[in-house]
Amino acid sequence: MTTTVIGLAVIAVVVLYLVFIYNQLVSLRNQFKNGFAQIDVQLQRRHDLIPNLVESAKAYLEHEKSTLTQVMEARNNAVSAQKDASRDPGDSTKIQRLGSAENLLTKALANFYAVAENYPELKANETIQQVMEELSSTENRVAFARQAYNDGVMNYNIFREKFPNNVIAGMFAFKETAQLQLESPEARQAPKVSF
Repeated sequence: MTTTVIGLAVIAVVVLYLVFIYNQLVSLRNQFKNGFAQIDVQLQRRHDLIPNLVESAKAYLEHEKSTLTQVMEARNNAVSAQKDASRDPGDSTKIQRLGSAENLLTKALANFYAVAENYPELKANETIQQVMEELSSTENRVAFARQAYNDGVMNYNIFREKFPNNVIAGMFAFKETAQLQLESPEARQAPKVSF
């Protein structure tokens, strides 16, 4: 009789532990999905500002239509990738595609800013300055949201990969998730120091 009670107690503890692992996986997955939702909001804001910037700059950049076209094409590609990733933020392929699309958009915007430097009247335009400031502020918000998302993904992936969690994760199809890698041109440049 006592062996039966001990056996049932051991089974109960194992079942409770498995339930704990499953619930923790669900919790961590929902946390990184919430983190992605925050990125999604900021990226949408960024994508909505870009047409305003391009429209405001058209009058000044008559000879730079290819630059404006490049920005809009990169924006449209990023919007498409964002919508796709929003449907399943746990899909590594979609997150990596989003990261690539956003990197291309960042490069197109950097090219736009470089071209804008050659047009003093464009830089002096109040509307352009305001939109550029909004974009800069939004870039900072995206960076903060991305950091929170990536932390959530890291915690989820670490928990999912540990034993015996990996067994439970495999049984219930908890997939590995990719972090969102956005490249900022400033981060890749060496700081300039002059004496």
